[in-house]
Amino acid sequence: MPSREIQVINKLGLHARAASKFVTLASTFSSEIRLRKDNREANGKSIMSIMMLAASRGTRLILTAEGPDADAALDALESLVNNRFGEAE
Repeated sequence: MPSREIQVINKLGLHARAASKFVTLASTFSSEIRLRKDNREANGKSIMSIMMLAASRGTRLILTAEGPDADAALDALESLVNNRFGEAE
């Protein structure tokens, strides 16, 4: 199962709007998407699950994908996070 370490760099962290953008993008892929913070894991296609991680700015997460489009999903989601979810800061 491919995985990547990503770091939340936007000012407000993985808040509701950012989580919504993540889930919207993740849902375009057929692969199962997971996010892990420490010993907690979240379904990458569930806003509530992602928000329960309480990922603030600077948090490192492990992003995993399993399925036929896993690599494309990881590329797209990593890009979204690295571009601060489209936010100014």
